[in-house]
Amino acid sequence: MAITLTDTAADRVKKFLKNRGKGIGLRLGVKTSGCSGMAYVMEFVDELEDTDVVFEDHGVKIVVDPKSLVYIDGTEMDFVREGLNEGFKFINPNEKGSCGCGESFTV
Repeated sequence: MAITLTDTAADRVKKFLKNRGKGIGLRLGVKTSGCSGMAYVMEFVDELEDTDVVFEDHGVKIVVDPKSLVYIDGTEMDFVREGLNEGFKFINPNEKGSCGCGESFTV
């Protein structure tokens, strides 16, 4: 089981955490949303929950709750720039499809 980051994504998360001035890492999870069923959610982590699973890659802690881990295990997170847009991209081996707008996915 693992969640990994590309160099670019790790650098971006480190920059966000530094600018924020606090936090131990990034929480990655899923929620029910969109036309395909699930969407990724991210938030800063200041405190761990007892059930959290913690991965560390490129010096960044990635925190995942056990329910989300079932859907995102093996995911690599990247940070990409495409034209004027930039954002995190998820390469999830469990993903079976996604909606046309790219906001949600199904497993």
